[in-house]
Amino acid sequence: MKYAATLLALCAASANAFSVNKPVAKTTALNAMATEWELGSIGRSVRIEGSSREHWEFPDPNQEIVQVGVDSNGRPVETLIELWIGPDWTPMKVKAYTEDGMMRPIQTLIGTRNKAAAIDINNTGPGDFPLNAAAAYAKPSMVQQRADLLTANQGRYIEGGAVHSVNFDASVEQVQVCLYTDTRQLNAQVELLNGPNNFKQKFEVFTNNGLLNSLYVVFNSPGAGNVVRVTNLAPLEFPCKAFIASVIRKKVEGGRSMFLNVD
Repeated sequence: MKYAATLLALCAASANAFSVNKPVAKTTALNAMATEWELGSIGRSVRIEGSSREHWEFPDPNQEIVQVGVDSNGRPVETLIELWIGPDWTPMKVKAYTEDGMMRPIQTLIGTRNKAAAIDINNTGPGDFPLNAAAAYAKPSMVQQRADLLTANQGRYIEGGAVHSVNFDASVEQVQVCLYTDTRQLNAQVELLNGPNNFKQKFEVFTNNGLLNSLYVVFNSPGAGNVVRVTNLAPLEFPCKAFIASVIRKKVEGGRSMFLNVD
């Protein structure tokens, strides 16, 4: 599995893959524009009413990464995204919430472990809060975007039960977050807050193998006062590593603009 091999290489580069490291500033041009997260760019979009579900089949074992997007017409979204492998195995579950599905849609990449799999999206909200969802194998540029995050900084070690927060200014348009472990279980929560304990968006993940199924999400972060908070919900003996980077749009010569990945 290409992505798992990348994480293993990072672990092998140090005698202790979970040594405490301070972030190292680095700037890297992103390979994908924000429009790649629009549902029409992902693939078949489906309207899912409250308390109902839809699933997508992914039969190709030669592809690993699935791009999932969920939005609404501005109403809150509550959903449960599950990875199904085989008739009765669900190795990964992601609970997601956003206060405004238009301003801050749900955007994540999920690995299939190079197996025939299915992605199930369950609208756990009430009947009058429908959502729109799309899922498809991720384009190479999107896969590379996640791989680039792992080399943008050295990551942050988070012990079980610990909390880590990062503040962002108004120039930041998006925030990328990737959480993984050294094959141990990953049980963590990632929140986008705006104001004291006023969370606008939240993801909660559980997987039995945080290397094969790391959590990668992208937050839209309009305005000022945004904070990303990562909480390791697992016991002390199940640490995880967090990679967090911001995305800003910078003007360049000729009136063009580009996205930059900045610590």
